[in-house]
Amino acid sequence: MKFQPYKAAVAQAASIPDDSLASANKAADLIHQAARNGARLIVFPEAFLGGYPKGNSFGAPIGMRKPEGREAFKDYWEQAIDLDGPEVEAIAAATAETGIFAVIGCIERDFGTLYCTVLFFDGKRGLIDKHRKLMPTAGERLIWGFGDGSTMPVMETSLGRIGAVICWENYMPMLRMHMFSQGINIYCAPTADDRDTWLPSMRHIALEGRCFVLTACQHIKRSAFPDDYECALGNEPDTVLMRGGSAIVDPLGNVLAGPNFEGEALIYADIDLAATVRGKFDFDATGHYARPDIFQLIVDDRPKLAVSTLSRTEGK
Repeated sequence: MKFQPYKAAVAQAASIPDDSLASANKAADLIHQAARNGARLIVFPEAFLGGYPKGNSFGAPIGMRKPEGREAFKDYWEQAIDLDGPEVEAIAAATAETGIFAVIGCIERDFGTLYCTVLFFDGKRGLIDKHRKLMPTAGERLIWGFGDGSTMPVMETSLGRIGAVICWENYMPMLRMHMFSQGINIYCAPTADDRDTWLPSMRHIALEGRCFVLTACQHIKRSAFPDDYECALGNEPDTVLMRGGSAIVDPLGNVLAGPNFEGEALIYADIDLAATVRGKFDFDATGHYARPDIFQLIVDDRPKLAVSTLSRTEGK
């Protein structure tokens, strides 16, 4: 099998937290820009559509929920997206026009529950799959539901086997092992973690999985949010709430591009899938370096529904 190198992009960009359709149109513009610069794959940050509510407590001290917190959740719910809505249409149109493969974080609305989700768009095929975050972290559990094992895909594409793990899910060793077992070689890591410790984790994962890691975080200021938005980090418009740190790492843990902490940017690197094969010469976590006689992982990938209906067809 011969691999054709190609250019990939990571979008370090600020969402528009109170206008998800505007965020989608911004993403579409960035898709077109990346495509004009020769990119065939682009990865966006966590919660780019719908917004990451950095610094907001949603009025929920232990043992009580304040009315203003319920109002804040209502506002956040209104900015979440439906998968048959105009935001998805805007991204799908951009990928169809450019042929690019796009990976983008969103807040997905499913009746009364919100999920932190990643959507996968494959050129003219449009939206082909999604991954719901399995384990929201700390206060995120107040506003987001938990994904189940049915949305942990690694997809075979012309650009390689692509999957995504969101933010601190990347610290879950068994989830990483499941991704490695599916042959992932383009490991996307949308995040809201802009700390200095994030990049070393991405380098470890690249080296552990012998895969390319593309991590995207927003660079966003307080001024992007409404004036009445509750923010524990303060209300000065120029306060940086997330400082980026987006990067692209190769299968031996070398940083090809980034990290960028300076502002919004498109970050590019060349991807040669042959590097994933060279890397597995001496380490394959779920192949020749595994010890299934000692360690085994069982993954339940069945959907978990609170209510199941059994319908009977007349005459059958």
